[in-house]
Amino acid sequence: MINLLKRFTSFKKSSAFKLLLSSGCVLFAAGSYAQMAKTNFEQYIDDIKVEAQEKGFSQALLDSSFANVQYHKRAVIADKNQPENVETLDTYLPKRVPDWKIKRAREMYKKHQVLLNQVGEQYGVQPRFIVALWGLETNFGKIMGNYNVISALSTLAYEGRREAFFKKQIWAALTILDQGHITIDQMKGSWAGAMGQNQFMPTSFVSYAVDGDGDGKKDIWGNQADVFSSMANYLKKEGWDDNLTWGRQVKLPENFDLSLAIPKNTGSRKKWLAAWSKTEKSLAQWQALGIRRADGTNLPNVDVTAALVFPDDEKGRVYLAYDNYKSLMHWNLSYYFVSSVGHLSDRIKFPPVK
Repeated sequence: MINLLKRFTSFKKSSAFKLLLSSGCVLFAAGSYAQMAKTNFEQYIDDIKVEAQEKGFSQALLDSSFANVQYHKRAVIADKNQPENVETLDTYLPKRVPDWKIKRAREMYKKHQVLLNQVGEQYGVQPRFIVALWGLETNFGKIMGNYNVISALSTLAYEGRREAFFKKQIWAALTILDQGHITIDQMKGSWAGAMGQNQFMPTSFVSYAVDGDGDGKKDIWGNQADVFSSMANYLKKEGWDDNLTWGRQVKLPENFDLSLAIPKNTGSRKKWLAAWSKTEKSLAQWQALGIRRADGTNLPNVDVTAALVFPDDEKGRVYLAYDNYKSLMHWNLSYYFVSSVGHLSDRIKFPPVK
């Protein structure tokens, strides 16, 4: 089967196929291509089900989970054509954290304050960060995606660019269904298979989702206690410390040694963490090197360490990042995303919500 798929993929790139498309056989070629793609996807699903059964999943579960599986061409297009980063943080933040979202975040914080405080105390995570993540991931639960998760994952596994990753997500999704946390018709997500109000990939669900209200299910789609608790559990398991904030914007002195900052593009989370370990210093050390708060005043006189990050370059915004920054970078390895979470959480905190 694998060899067949490889031959088909090779044919799509071949000069013979291109000749068909450029000749009077366009309609025939397109129709044949579509039929071949459909047939091969159906065969791929059969193979996936055989592999899943070998992993111990029941035939009944597989029959129900894949009963309405579809190939989503839009998911493949979205995966291959994700927009290039042509933003700067100064243009990105106003779009990701506009005034209306700040207002909405403060309203949601107040509305759910009792539950948020309970969750925050249990897991040691400040509620403002839970609300900020919630707002940025799904606009406070409004935009969760409407793809059948098994279909989305199967499509992207079949496409082949990251087959091993998406097959791993399929096994995790089947585990979630097998445990009864959600039904297949309600298991909706993004084109990439990210699920629920916190947009967990299935493997993240298996690792971090919790039953916040004790009803026996981990429902990150519709149960607010489960949503908030799962987000807090994620951060806590990734080292969150509620004695710290996330970071702060700072000013550099003239002729600052830029090699003291983490390089902008390290290539992987592992390399990024290694760079952090090599460059982090105490706030007192950064103060001695001439770094000040954004308003020019001295850094806080507290015994914590921080690393220096440039989301753009030294001419853009500069941040001292505390250890909680690493937890947020585990959630999403993006300076821009983490900056937006931090910015929104700060706007929830100041001025205090009454």
